[in-house]
Amino acid sequence: MPEQHREVSLDEIQGDDELLAYMAMSEEYLGAIGYTEHGLRHANLTAHIAGNILTRLGYLDREAELASIAGFLHDIGNSVGRVDHGIAGAVLAKDALYRLGMLPREVALIINAIGNHEEEFGDPATSVAAAAIMADKSDVHHTRVRNPDPTAFDIHDRVNYASKRSFLRVDADTRELALEIDIDTEVSQVMEYFEIFLSRMQMCRRAAAALEARFALVINGTRLL
Repeated sequence: MPEQHREVSLDEIQGDDELLAYMAMSEEYLGAIGYTEHGLRHANLTAHIAGNILTRLGYLDREAELASIAGFLHDIGNSVGRVDHGIAGAVLAKDALYRLGMLPREVALIINAIGNHEEEFGDPATSVAAAAIMADKSDVHHTRVRNPDPTAFDIHDRVNYASKRSFLRVDADTRELALEIDIDTEVSQVMEYFEIFLSRMQMCRRAAAALEARFALVINGTRLL
């Protein structure tokens, strides 16, 4: 345990060998069981979007950086296993963050966000957790599909592969978080998106509410939520 706690930066987190090893194992394991990409591309994008959400909504710079850190680390628990990976990730992150000297209150915010980012049981209780959730659920894109054979796609592969563009638009004036997705309906029907992602969209609504904002879903230019 370091003698003096301090503000640990996102750059330090992104360059830490221990945390990068967890992330590499997470990606290796999820690849082995056929899950969509959860590697550095997803982690860095989630970090960027989470920080951008809080910055655009007027939160303090440090709060935005903590959201980015939570976004970067949210999936490291997959290095242990897929089931309850949020809880596993929170435990792994706690030890690493204390080793780096992070302030206890900030450690608590990060591990809470990691432990609550999945829709099965997660609750966005803080701005850091809410931003990490919104950022994670916004990454729906064809490049995440690992299966090289479209004829063997399951519904998750089809929906992700059909998503040619996804973008979370943050309107600071109206405090609206709009997830815009362009879906190729020749690959997957819009209804299939709702079949597998409805619970995620409900979690996005709760996350937006925690940020005193509202959530909107726009698919192929049509507002659906």
